[in-house]
Amino acid sequence: MIDELVKKIQEKNAPVVVGLDPMLSYIPESIVGRTIEEKGETLEAAAEAVWQFNKAIVDATYDLIPAVKPQIAMYEQFGVPGMAAFEKTVEYCKEKELVVIGDIKRGDIGSTSAAYAAGHIGVVKIGNHVLRGFKEDFVTVNPYLGTDGVKPFVDVCKAEKKGIFVLVKTSNPSSGEFQDRVVDNRPLYESVAEKVKEWGADCVGTCGYSSVGAVVGATYPEQGKVLRALMPRNYILVPGYGAQGGKGKDLVHFFNSDGLGAIVNSSRGIIAAYKQEQYAKFGEQNFALASRQAVLDMIKDLKF
Repeated sequence: MIDELVKKIQEKNAPVVVGLDPMLSYIPESIVGRTIEEKGETLEAAAEAVWQFNKAIVDATYDLIPAVKPQIAMYEQFGVPGMAAFEKTVEYCKEKELVVIGDIKRGDIGSTSAAYAAGHIGVVKIGNHVLRGFKEDFVTVNPYLGTDGVKPFVDVCKAEKKGIFVLVKTSNPSSGEFQDRVVDNRPLYESVAEKVKEWGADCVGTCGYSSVGAVVGATYPEQGKVLRALMPRNYILVPGYGAQGGKGKDLVHFFNSDGLGAIVNSSRGIIAAYKQEQYAKFGEQNFALASRQAVLDMIKDLKF
């Protein structure tokens, strides 16, 4: 799947992933009001609003971008109907030939980790049938439990030609409480990067990059430069662009000299673009067109 991701990035000339992280407050009142009128003030109404919002965003941007990244928590909060909207969103994005990165941040041990991997990027056997659960192409993985928590995902990546992005240096302000701790005379995130390189060493695609990548926040450009050097053949998923403060000019060192090696995420900066002064001219009714313009502006900003 890493080969497919790189191919699509090259075809679109856009190292961009749109984060489908829809809070109800991002969704126009016209959509929410309509679904509540139809289904009442219920979880089903909220989930339907999320689905309609996502579909409009995808329809307006899929020709510009290689990938999307739905954050599962935004769907889980609406229970079973929310998870149905997550599944529907993933399947629709795949119909549009987008690479889907499930932002699930899972990490456990043994059979639990294996079950997470099977449910999101692998298969399960039921009787004589082999079936897929949520069908993402990549997922994000928390490495706090070490190799026991990551290896089941790596095994599924190899078997199913899928991929993962391991949290290394995250974009949130308090990430340094643990990730910056000095262990053996170096920040802990550097040690995690070395493990990512090790975990992905024997699942490198024909593109030259591994199916095991890393999450490194745009808000830490100097650390990104160091981590790029430590993981030259591991793709970097870069959150924290736009709304969290990351700018295109800060990200040049996240990429390799071939112009590849990183894909940059923007979530509310794109899906809630119509709420920003810069895109207010589109109005609430044309929220998807505002999102499209935000994608075009982001692509331009990432042309180093």
